Amino acid sequence: MEFYEHLKKYLNDKEIAELETSLNEDSKHALLLNSEKMSQETLFKLFPDITPHPIVKNAFIYDINKFHAGKLIYLELGCYYLQEPSAMVPAFLLNPSKDDLVLDLCAAPGGKSMQASLLMENKGLIIANDISRSRINAVLENVERMGRGNLLITNNDFSEIYTKFNNTFDKIILDAPCSGSGMFRKDKKMVSDWTYQKVLKCAEMQKNLILMAYQMLKPGGTMVYSTCSFSYEEDEEVIQYLLDNSDATLEHIKDHPLYYKSNIGYGIHLFPYKFPGEGHYIVLIKKPGELKKRKVDGYYLEKVKFGDYLFTISEPFPTKNLRVVRYGVKIGQVDKNDIRYDYHYAHFISSFERVFSLDDISIITYYLGNTIDVAIPKGYVLLQYKGINVDIAKSDGRIIKNRLPKGLRRIAVS
Repeated sequence: MEFYEHLKKYLNDKEIAELETSLNEDSKHALLLNSEKMSQETLFKLFPDITPHPIVKNAFIYDINKFHAGKLIYLELGCYYLQEPSAMVPAFLLNPSKDDLVLDLCAAPGGKSMQASLLMENKGLIIANDISRSRINAVLENVERMGRGNLLITNNDFSEIYTKFNNTFDKIILDAPCSGSGMFRKDKKMVSDWTYQKVLKCAEMQKNLILMAYQMLKPGGTMVYSTCSFSYEEDEEVIQYLLDNSDATLEHIKDHPLYYKSNIGYGIHLFPYKFPGEGHYIVLIKKPGELKKRKVDGYYLEKVKFGDYLFTISEPFPTKNLRVVRYGVKIGQVDKNDIRYDYHYAHFISSFERVFSLDDISIITYYLGNTIDVAIPKGYVLLQYKGINVDIAKSDGRIIKNRLPKGLRRIAVS
C-alpha cells in the first residue's frame, strides 16, 4: 500500500496534502537544558537567537545554520541534551516527580530518560532499559555526560521477566519501536525503508509491548505511549487493542493549537505542518486504582561495591532479575585505600576538595587527551570550565595527568 494512501484511514485529502508539503521542508533542531549545570540566563547570553519550546519547560529550538549545538564544548560538559522537538513532549506530559519509580522500557538513546531525570531533579528512580546491548551504550554515555544519578541502566528483554515486576512502576515510558514515518524528513533512509508490511509487523510488536508494560504499571499509575509513526495501525489501533484487552483508561491531554486530534482517534498527533518538529503520536494511559507511593528514607546515602568499583544510587532497587549496565553513579575504582575517581562522578558532584579552572585553551588541550602543564600540589583535583565540572584528574606536582575516557577525547569548540 502506498504511504499517503494508507493515511486516509484517519486523515482527509487536505490534511494529507499539508503533511506531504511539510515533509519537504527543513527539520527543526532543539536542545533540552540541564539547569543543574547552566541557567537559562547564561544560555540566552551565549545563544541569543534560540526560542523557547512551545510546550516543554527548559527546552529551546534553534537554527542549526546560526550555531551548531552539537559541536560546542557545552554539549560535552552535559549542559544540554540534543533532542528532536516533538520527542521532548511525551516525557513532559507524563510529568514524573522526584518520588516516582519510573520504567523507560525502550530507552535508547536516552532522551526521554534524560528528560525524566531532569524533571525528577535527580531523585526518585528510573529503570532505563533497552533490549539492544549496543544501543544501551548510548544511554550510558548520556547519563555520564549529563551527571545523572537516579538511573539504573539495564539491558533486558522484558518479555522474559515482566511477570516479576507486575504492578511495580508509578510511571512508564513506552516509546515503542515503529516504522519511523514520522522521521521521513529528518532521515531520508526511513523513506526507502518504509513498507505497509513493516507497519503491520511493528503494530503486532507494539500490541505485545503495550500489554506487557501495562501489567507492570501500578494501580493508579500512568503510562505514556508514543511512536514516531504517522500510521493509524501503530497508533490508535494499538491503543484500541489495549482498551479491548485490559481495564485501562485514557487520560485527557489538554487541547493546544499545535496538537492534532482526529475525530476517530485517541491521544494527540504532532504533525510537521502544525508543530515545529517531526511526526509523533502520544497517549497518556491510566490504570484504575489508588496509587500507593513508596517511602524513600533518603537519597544517595548508600554506597555499593561491585567488584573493584564503587557506586551510589538515588535509592536501592532489587537487581536479581536484571542485567545491570550501570547502577546509579560510578564513583570510581577502589585501589587499596585510594579511589580512582570516575568521569561519571565528576559530572555528578556539586563540590570537591580541590578545584582547578581551565581556560579556553586548556579545555581544548584536555579534550584532545593531553596533559595540562601546571604545577599544583599532588593529588586529585576537580577540573572545571567556567564553573562547570569537566573531570577529576590527578596532579603529580608538575602536570595534571589526563584521565578523560579515550572515547571522549575529541576536539571540542568553546
